[in-house]
Amino acid sequence: MLAMPDAQSVPATDRISINPDVCNGKPVIRGMRITVESILDYLSAGETPDAILREYPMLEREDISACLAFASRLMAHRYSIKETAPVADALAP
Repeated sequence: MLAMPDAQSVPATDRISINPDVCNGKPVIRGMRITVESILDYLSAGETPDAILREYPMLEREDISACLAFASRLMAHRYSIKETAPVADALAP
């Protein structure tokens, strides 16, 4: 089982890149057309890192750790939810 990486120990910025010309600007692993989102989806569906590495032999275990670290850093940001009026209220005179 893959342990949750310490955000300080995995240099996600060395392995994760964002380029508007690659995968519609989604974060990808080492410039390859394998998105962080895909790896996170596999993990959240219960796939093991070993199974992912067999499916994508060009990946390294550190790439999977970098995806988790990248997601963890995103969650460290503050988010606010903007409330909007229901459609019916917006259309009322």
